Amino acid sequence: MSVRTIAGVTELELSADEARRVQLSAQGLLGAGGRRGGVRGLLGRLGAVQLDTISVLARSHELIPYARLGAVGRDAVEDAYWGGSAGAGAAFEYWAHAACVLPMDEWPIFGFRRRAFRDRGWRWHQVSEQTCDLVRKRLRADGPLTMKELGGAKAGGEWWDWSEQKIAVEWLLDVGEVVCVRRTGWRRVYDLPERAVPAALLDQEPGDAECLTYLVGRAGRALGVATRADLADYYRIKNEQVGEVIEATGLVPVRVEGWRQPAWADPAALVSPPRGRHATTLLSPFDSLVWDRARTSRMFGFDHRLEAYVPKAKRVHGYFTMPLLAGGRLIGRVDPAREKGVLVARQVSFEPWAISTPSRTRSALTALSTALWRAADWVGCHDVRVDVLNPPELATAVTRALTTEGTL
Repeated sequence: MSVRTIAGVTELELSADEARRVQLSAQGLLGAGGRRGGVRGLLGRLGAVQLDTISVLARSHELIPYARLGAVGRDAVEDAYWGGSAGAGAAFEYWAHAACVLPMDEWPIFGFRRRAFRDRGWRWHQVSEQTCDLVRKRLRADGPLTMKELGGAKAGGEWWDWSEQKIAVEWLLDVGEVVCVRRTGWRRVYDLPERAVPAALLDQEPGDAECLTYLVGRAGRALGVATRADLADYYRIKNEQVGEVIEATGLVPVRVEGWRQPAWADPAALVSPPRGRHATTLLSPFDSLVWDRARTSRMFGFDHRLEAYVPKAKRVHGYFTMPLLAGGRLIGRVDPAREKGVLVARQVSFEPWAISTPSRTRSALTALSTALWRAADWVGCHDVRVDVLNPPELATAVTRALTTEGTL
């Protein structure tokens, strides 16, 4: 990190490598700090853990703790988010970057979004107030309830053809009359806020400016260093809203080598250079390290695309491609699957620079083997196999690396 003065203005300047390390540390993927407090500590640091329906090795909200904490038990993950034996009230589900698990103490902060939905009057569907009343009455009398217990999600057509009950309960979730603080069998369990949210939180009504100031500062601390667009994307707020509150967040202006746009950083992250061991792991494509594709390209030179919804014949890297993180860089991609106790890498692709020299190739192969065997052990697989490798001439070396790692 360097300091320069232009026209009497002092400005901090980070190299591209320093910016990456600051982000990796803030995201819990560099050093031991990311393991403090287990899953709940991780949620507190990241601020949001994205949910998604796709489950390959595991669902995304399980993969995100795994990447930082190692082979944490999946039941322990669920308990940490939703209460369970650890006690209720740890988190709630709501719209942040997307559908996310959020710390319960931030319930009041998302009041700005609940108010915005209410002012708009609808989101995806026109809402029947009569059906909303029926849902309220059912939850009051019988809740908490799943969608199945409320009458079912489908109206009989395609997946987006929601039933009236589904439209109503999702709208009530949007505006805060219903809350989800638990899932069972991947189904949301809907409840009334007065039963599920601590009263002290329900009584708080911060204004929009306070909510936005908090969330922009929160995004800055979770990212370490970020442009205005990065800060806006983390919780999906507007760029102009970031501009209105940025000075009040406590973030400090910085310049980053190679970035066209000005940036802001968490001052605590600049006190001393981030230190510690880099994580070697497979990342969920919904991990907050990579969920912003433009930022990932700028920060790592890595262009990532989820191809799950691309026709199979048009996929380049695979159905659920997971970036491979090693040495603080994204060095490749793995499309995983499980077959009868074997973790299968249906396709592995390395970034060209990661195998541009013999020493880099050895490091890349070791990282791949380490990541695959650790993931296999976590999901209960006894063997590892690579089906397609890019480039194919490394196939023998990959087999050797996998065999060596498997005997450790």
